[in-house]
Amino acid sequence: MPHFILLMHDDGPGDGGLDWDPYLTRLREAGVYQGGSAIGDGECVRKSGDAPEPTAHISGFVRVTAKDLAEARQLLAGNPVFEAGGTVEIRELPWG
Repeated sequence: MPHFILLMHDDGPGDGGLDWDPYLTRLREAGVYQGGSAIGDGECVRKSGDAPEPTAHISGFVRVTAKDLAEARQLLAGNPVFEAGGTVEIRELPWG
C-alpha cells in the first residue's frame, strides 16, 4: 500500500495548543499510522554556493498508508491542524 506524508503548516489559528492524542490514536487503531513528529529548527546546506532558507512554515508531519491520494485526504478528519483551519500538505512517498 502506498505511503503518504501529511505536512502540517503552522498557518492555523491556535496551532500551539492542539491535542494530537485522539487523532493519532484513531490512525493507530485503523492501522495506517507509520510515524510522525514535530519539526524543529534546521538549515539547508549545499556543497558549494548559498543554500536557501529552510521552509519555516512546516511544523510537523504524520506518515500514513492509504490506497491513493483520495483515501489519504479522508484521513485528515480529526487532524488538529486541519480542523483548526490550517493547511495540511499531502505528498505521496515514492518508496514504501
